[in-house]
Formats: sequence, structure tokens, C-alpha cells
Amino acid sequence: MTLQEAVDRLEMKPLSALAKLSAEVSGGYVSDLLSDVMANAKAGDIWVTLQTHQNIVAVASLKEIAGIVLIGGREPDKGTLAKAEEEKIPLLLSGLPAFEVVGKLYQMGISGKR
Repeated sequence: MTLQEAVDRLEMKPLSALAKLSAEVSGGYVSDLLSDVMANAKAGDIWVTLQTHQNIVAVASLKEIAGIVLIGGREPDKGTLAKAEEEKIPLLLSGLPAFEVVGKLYQMGISGKR
């Protein structure tokens, strides 16, 4: 599945790195603790979080995350958006809570295990 397919099916709003929406998603990870994501997320994951600060972009870049889903309608500040564009990390905005986003991704075939 591509990020674009996830965006379409979950009715998310892409905020950055639109050219990267064709990236394949190979798994998923949900956490708001950056050290947890650094230790456990895998390259190609779609990451679900409520965090919106610039450090999420650094972690996503380090771990080669396919894209970051910001849940609950939380919007990043301009600095985070600029950093995401610079690092070519797609930020995807969802109005849904994390529980629902993760459930829908799982129903679409995205798993945390590989």
C-alpha cells in the first residue's frame, strides 16, 4: 500500500512532501515517545503520533519512516512543516483519534509485525 492510498482511504490531509506520497508503506508504528520510535520503528513504517514538534521529523528521517500521521486534528507549527519539507518527510493530518487511525490501518493490511 502507498501513502497516497492510506491518505485517500482515511481521508487524511497531506501537509508536506507531497511527492513522497507514492512511497510504499511496509508496516506501522504508534507511539508518542520518541525514544520508543527510535528503538522500535522500522524503515517504511507509517508512524501515528500526537506529537507535532520538529523532533518528530528528525526521528522519522533517522528511521526512514514512510510518513507521519498526526492524529486528533493536531497541526504542526511552521518550523515543523519546513523541516518536514526539507527532509522530505510526509506529514499527514487526521481528525481521528490514534485508536481509530491504527484500527483502520490494520484493517487495510498494515501491520506492526514483519
